[in-house]
Amino acid sequence: SLAVDVIVYLINDAAIPLTVDGLSSSTAHELLRKVLEVLHLPDVAQEVFALWLVSPFLEVQLKPKHHPYKVCRQWHDLLARFTNCTLEDIHHDEPILQFRRNIFFPKSKELQISDEGILRLLYEEAKYNVLEGRYPCDIEDCELLGGLSCCLEMGPYSQEKHTPSALRPKLESFLPPYICKKKIGILNAFRNRGNRQASFEETLVNTYKSATENVTSEDGDVLNCREYLKKCHELPYYGCAFFQGEVDKPSQGFLNRSGRKTVSVAINMEGVSVIDRKEKHVLLSLKFSELSWDHTYPDEEHILWLEFDGDNEGTPVNKLLKIYSKQAELMSGLIEYCIELSQGVDLPSPETIPGNSHISEKRTKLRRQESVLCNRIKDLTTIDYVDDGTEIKRVKPKRAASFFNRQSTHSYASVQPAETQGQS
Repeated sequence: SLAVDVIVYLINDAAIPLTVDGLSSSTAHELLRKVLEVLHLPDVAQEVFALWLVSPFLEVQLKPKHHPYKVCRQWHDLLARFTNCTLEDIHHDEPILQFRRNIFFPKSKELQISDEGILRLLYEEAKYNVLEGRYPCDIEDCELLGGLSCCLEMGPYSQEKHTPSALRPKLESFLPPYICKKKIGILNAFRNRGNRQASFEETLVNTYKSATENVTSEDGDVLNCREYLKKCHELPYYGCAFFQGEVDKPSQGFLNRSGRKTVSVAINMEGVSVIDRKEKHVLLSLKFSELSWDHTYPDEEHILWLEFDGDNEGTPVNKLLKIYSKQAELMSGLIEYCIELSQGVDLPSPETIPGNSHISEKRTKLRRQESVLCNRIKDLTTIDYVDDGTEIKRVKPKRAASFFNRQSTHSYASVQPAETQGQS
């Protein structure tokens, strides 16, 4: 069979050219091995990374047995089935083959890796997701991560070389551009732009300096990559697959007008997060043990339903969130698979993760009441109900509700009405 040139891209757009014999019959596993050889990565990297097919409209992680060439040939059919692309978009869209983190690799294993090549690639991917706003982060955390990036990309801090004015042109390589613009916008009314911009650079200089001082040994890059990843592990959507969808906005104004809000649904080995794509903050984040789910398609519109505990004006209720998405079937399948997989993995409790103090985590959450990581139930329209053992009692608004038998563990139970719980 003829040898064919194939390009695999890293997350930072670096291209890895491969020459492949019999491309049409080559599996993702075989191509992945070739990439690992070119990058001189140890065998464990086969577990850590995977090949993905990626375009602006759809991102798919390939299974080891998939044939990338064949999936590419079906790409237009996949777009028609799982996206809202126009026929023109479908016709012009071409996916790239990308080398990325495997979403099924547990993050608890990540911090046990000592190979600098693997850690560097994981760092690059986490940084890309932070800077692009795919992983929403609080400003304080962005500044801390920016300082670690400075160390990894410019070497140890030097007072002569790394002044605020020297960092100014590079600001958006270390801090998410949307945060720089957002904060400038908020403070513009009170002070001129120059001052605000300067204080960003000064903060970055301070976090850069601290990151340099915290590393005393030779393998500073390994430690800084680890620190960066450890910080990102605090985000509930670290290492996830992203899907696109919409949720109902709460009705507003005299006419009760409402519409839909565009969201990203992020699914990883631990749970599901619904992220407001415009505001870049969490609307809802649930561990698998806190939810039930279902996938339905009435009237040809695919819906992923999430059911979770909440309260309605003080009454404990079950809440139902409706996510409209042509990718609902993919999301439902992934949730099911992640739950099966995670039952075979010992996930450490927060206390056992190195360098992660449960108490300090709680304090941080208390201090930051407006954190991007907080659930924003008030920004969602949900259907609320209680189960009294014989029928579903709906709590306004009155709409049909259903029980889902798809749930991950027995720790999630339907809420009982107040009178049967012995409450006064």
